[in-house]
Amino acid sequence: MNPPSKPRLKLRLSPAAEKAVRQGHPWIYANRIRDQNRAGDAGEFAVVYDRRDRFLAIGLYDPDSQIAVRVVHAGSPVQIDDAWWAERMAEPLQKRRELFANEQTTGYRCINGESDGWPGLILDRYADCAVLKLYSPVWFPHLERIVSLIKNELQPNHLVLRLSRNSEEAATALGLHDGKLMFDAGLKNPVVFEENGLWFEADVLRGQKTGFFLDQRDNRKRVGELAAGRDVLNVFSHAGAFSVYAAAGGARSTADLDISEHAIQAAARNMKLNSGSAKIASCPHRTIKADAFDWLSGQTESTYDLVIIDPPSLAKRELEKEGAINAYEQLAREGFRLLRPGGIFVSASCSSHVGADEFFEIARHAATQSRAQVSELATTLHTADHPAAIPEAHYLKCIFLKKTG
Repeated sequence: MNPPSKPRLKLRLSPAAEKAVRQGHPWIYANRIRDQNRAGDAGEFAVVYDRRDRFLAIGLYDPDSQIAVRVVHAGSPVQIDDAWWAERMAEPLQKRRELFANEQTTGYRCINGESDGWPGLILDRYADCAVLKLYSPVWFPHLERIVSLIKNELQPNHLVLRLSRNSEEAATALGLHDGKLMFDAGLKNPVVFEENGLWFEADVLRGQKTGFFLDQRDNRKRVGELAAGRDVLNVFSHAGAFSVYAAAGGARSTADLDISEHAIQAAARNMKLNSGSAKIASCPHRTIKADAFDWLSGQTESTYDLVIIDPPSLAKRELEKEGAINAYEQLAREGFRLLRPGGIFVSASCSSHVGADEFFEIARHAATQSRAQVSELATTLHTADHPAAIPEAHYLKCIFLKKTG
């Protein structure tokens, strides 16, 4: 005899939470739930009602997180069936196909979490390899279905599962782990993919994020367009992608600075991947393994015409914001100091706790402290394949300043 099925998990919210859901926010915090009919399991669907028992939303429940529900549908009631799942997957993928219809870019974000209707889930593509990153265990009960959808829609040769740290314990109990191959046709790691006609490797099994920083694509392209005839310094270089673009754009020389030996070696390999280009092959490239703060403060001469500073997140929590602001100001001051007259300073941040306007003002202030004349060339935010539909999704910002005299 089969055990009786559980009644559907039903929740009612505080007025503030009701308003947030109606406005499209996909997170429902545990302390905003007024009542629920029973305890819920991670990943089961919770149906959310307002104070008058009217349908509000359906989401994935997490009993162990402050974000108790990740909303996947709001508005009028809907049947969560095979057709719903297929449509949910197809919509963002079609948008990406339209964005990257040309064959010169085969690495891009396919699904950007909350902003594409998949809260806590990221899907990236690198040539014939797909990488699925999960930031919440609510997706584990649905993983088989998601893998099947990815196979049908993207038809990749490989699919790699990447996990956030907060999901690893729950994953282990299910036989899952970070870097697990969900299916594989002889994966060779790293994976080589194309971006705007240039070649890069992505460490999809062990690298940061899903193996590469796809979100800086447009800023890299802009750097390439500004680099002709310039000596370029790429600080916190990671895999050296900014330098590859600079060399392809006709830079006189490029230098990659990073404290990680692994990153320095990756930068050298990425430059070599593009050595078939006459401009890149003829551009002197060196690597510097050092702490960026120490190395920058130790330089005494202005010897570069283009300095890019793109550090990892310096404020992963709100408590770290003040220290991050001080660090960004120091980096901007030191980087701008190394510029020759006519040089260009590029400063980027991926710290969501430091807002774009605040970050841009830090760079402007540091530049004016040099007592040089400064012109602002551009400020940028997210690329089209990294949409930011909610405030919490806004993290990337970049400013381009020119030392005019």
